[in-house]
Amino acid sequence: MSADEIRVFSGGAPQHVLQTLAPEFEKVTGHKLTFTFALVTAIQQKLAAGEMADIVMLPAPLLSAVEKGLPFEKDSQTTIARVGIGVIAPKTATRPDIGSADAVRSALLAARALAFPDPTTPSGGHLARMLEQLGIADKVRPKVVNKAAIHGGGELVATGAADLGLYLLSEVNRIEGVCVVGLLPPAVQSYVVYAAAIPVGSPSAAGAAAFIRYVTDPSRRSRWEAAGFDLVAESE
Repeated sequence: MSADEIRVFSGGAPQHVLQTLAPEFEKVTGHKLTFTFALVTAIQQKLAAGEMADIVMLPAPLLSAVEKGLPFEKDSQTTIARVGIGVIAPKTATRPDIGSADAVRSALLAARALAFPDPTTPSGGHLARMLEQLGIADKVRPKVVNKAAIHGGGELVATGAADLGLYLLSEVNRIEGVCVVGLLPPAVQSYVVYAAAIPVGSPSAAGAAAFIRYVTDPSRRSRWEAAGFDLVAESE
């Protein structure tokens, strides 16, 4: 089998686990992977502008939106895993109670500054709606700094510029100087389900399919879970 050059365009949530698995896959198969990690909306824009990818990994609803302008190979769309929104605090800070919606409300009201994802992303949009749901949008919104995790949002918490950060767990659970308080409770949680697909006409479709099979193999379940994902990829 000839070696393929596989271009992977992905949002930031799976970055750590994909970069960990990639060298193993390359060694076993001889294929070569090139990653472009960016804000999910930026990935959509790159594809719309005609940039070429052999694998696209995005939240499932966004992948479906991409397919309207970029058809995918038949049966290539594969659900990978889901990840929930977690709360992080500076490592030396007292961890707030986030065990209920009321506790989350109190923690957000008490915080001096908060780091949130870009509001155009699925998790950022959910958090904006959550503030409305909790009835604290007017009080909390002025304290929110919108900065994507992939652009250093979690570091705002590590440096103390923000008291709390709310991000997809896989994006922030390895940042130096922060502690993971926990996942948002079910009443205010929203899981992002990641999926992958291969665009029609990819010259490396065989290698791309092999990589998707490799990263979704049940033997690698623990790797995804360690990164903050849940392989039971169903909405709650």
